[in-house]
Amino acid sequence: MTDRPRAAALELLRAVREDEAYANLALPQIVHGFGLTGRDAAFATELSYGTLRGLRWYDAVLAECVTRSYDKVEPAMKDVLRLGAHQLLAMRVPAHAAVDSSCTLARDLGAKPGADARAGFVNAVLRKVAQRDAAEWAAQLQRDADPDDPDWLGVRWSHPTWIVRAFRDALGPRQAELIDVLQADNAAARPSLVARPGRMTSEELIELPEVDPGRWSPLAGLLVEGTPDMLACVRDGRAGVQDEGSQLVALALTRVEVPDDHGRWLDMCAGPGGKAALLDGLAQERGGSLLAVEQHPHRAELVTRSFAPGSASRVVVGDARHAPWGDELFDRVLVDAPCTGLGALRRRPEARWRRTTADLAALGGLQRDLLRTAVSAVRPGGVVGYVTCSPHLAETEFVVADVLRGRDDLQLVDARPLLPEVEDLGDGPTIQLWPHRHGTDGMFLALIRRSG
Repeated sequence: MTDRPRAAALELLRAVREDEAYANLALPQIVHGFGLTGRDAAFATELSYGTLRGLRWYDAVLAECVTRSYDKVEPAMKDVLRLGAHQLLAMRVPAHAAVDSSCTLARDLGAKPGADARAGFVNAVLRKVAQRDAAEWAAQLQRDADPDDPDWLGVRWSHPTWIVRAFRDALGPRQAELIDVLQADNAAARPSLVARPGRMTSEELIELPEVDPGRWSPLAGLLVEGTPDMLACVRDGRAGVQDEGSQLVALALTRVEVPDDHGRWLDMCAGPGGKAALLDGLAQERGGSLLAVEQHPHRAELVTRSFAPGSASRVVVGDARHAPWGDELFDRVLVDAPCTGLGALRRRPEARWRRTTADLAALGGLQRDLLRTAVSAVRPGGVVGYVTCSPHLAETEFVVADVLRGRDDLQLVDARPLLPEVEDLGDGPTIQLWPHRHGTDGMFLALIRRSG
């Protein structure tokens, strides 16, 4: 009989591979369809997400164990082998259970006449995998490779080589932390919650038995187990699901000194509404309001729903590059720019395999256009917060430097003193958060004040 949690994990791998599904959206539907709850749902999540994160590493190990070319193994069989390899090398699953359950999955893949052959193939390959643990396989595969070579590190820690190089460059003089970054991407992140100002206090949030205090943000809580939607405060909008890094960069923008702040705030890329909901609550407490801009109507509707009942904030559907707010100027402007999302790979297990260097070129022009529009929309004395969920220099420092070049009326504000709760924020004036240092997504923040 097929093991339902493992069958669900195999179905997710198929959906990601064939349908280009997003794992975080597809898995809840698959889990529900297989009738999984509790430990079975958690097992399916760890098995599928862990396998997706580790694809490059598991493929390298499996290629050593297949007598024919691994490239010629059919994709569905590769998925079965990858699930088995993850159980053997990264989970506390007995070898016989990992191998036997994988053989069962292989039998169920296709027509009955070939079932025994498929199972026999999987059995032979995975028994070879089981002969070594992860450290022994690393020693076997490294052979003569330089241990610091980005290509080898990409194999061992299952990242595309170009991302390894990007992280190394972004770390600068702290490149010794590179393996820590890669390992952090491969560790599941606990769901982070935010108590939305004016609707719920952080004290009320962390008093819930299912929630622990956050590490840095005064508004954060960490879910102990289960899923966020099991909490009434999440279902009714008093709390939201939001990484602490996202909370911190939004809070920094609200804490920077702006003389004569009249509470006219702008969020230029507001969908799906996490930071907008936080800014809306804080603006309301100060007697102000937020104008949120979102290009896509369905995401704009999500932003509207995120606002507090009776909020004076509003949403405009339009392209922020073309300033749909007209000639209005704002005290504080947030540009949470579309980016590669390399700072959130731990939460999006398939994303590392879908992004390419071509995305940097496509996004770079958009990021610069948005930031240029933002500095035109902020009033003299006001501040723009440029944010990305990526540490890639092409999406962070280089964008800011290009926009500031030749502009005497724009100055970077040191963002570090605005987050006194947070340790190890670097040399400034910008901030780069890291999963391995801060336990957050890799959020970048530059604060830019317009003078004159």
